[in-house]
Amino acid sequence: MTKLSKRHTESLKKVEKGKAYSLKEAVAILKECPKPKFDESVEISLKLGVDPKKSDQQVRSTVMLPHGTGKSVRIVVLAKADKAKDALDAGAAHAGDQELIDKIKGGWVDFDALVATPDMMREVGKLGKVLGPRGLMPTPKGGTVTTDVKKAVNELKKGKIEFKVDKSSVINNFVGKLSFSEEQILENIESLISAISRLKPSSAKGQFLRSLFVASTMGPGIKIDLNSLTLS
Repeated sequence: MTKLSKRHTESLKKVEKGKAYSLKEAVAILKECPKPKFDESVEISLKLGVDPKKSDQQVRSTVMLPHGTGKSVRIVVLAKADKAKDALDAGAAHAGDQELIDKIKGGWVDFDALVATPDMMREVGKLGKVLGPRGLMPTPKGGTVTTDVKKAVNELKKGKIEFKVDKSSVINNFVGKLSFSEEQILENIESLISAISRLKPSSAKGQFLRSLFVASTMGPGIKIDLNSLTLS
């Protein structure tokens, strides 16, 4: 059995087993937990009442977090000539066509997001084995396949994130940093949950939002009382 660290043991003492907390209480607890030497991420795990095996019950889209992610996003854009220049002017880390495609094909994935123009997708499709497992494949639904690369880069840098239900009917997403204020963390989480709640498939029966847990990188997972959420 793995021995828990002193920090993790102290954090667990702050959470009553089986209790569902309000989102505000949960964020306050995470802020009170003993801190490691780095700025922890805050993540949510949301169970949905859908069957992801059914094509009409896939839940996937994007949302702009009001306070950003707190991360410096390294963006690569696959585009030609003027579009590549637009991407670099907007703040992309790298932009280009065949040379970058060959580099990625060789296993290079030192970036957080990949944007591509539609004319590049024939070649990008060949990179599925490299990009797919890492969640880096650009998609029209995620706004990362577009002719307006400047807009795509700006949105990603400002805090646009993509979310997608997995095969277990769960959406796991990063929503900011623990160094954010409690209000900023709350607003980011509720913006994400609101965006998800608006996408309930018409064929999904019963309760759509089933359970929610919030955690920090080194902190405990805290169950949330869904009635405490303020959704728009």
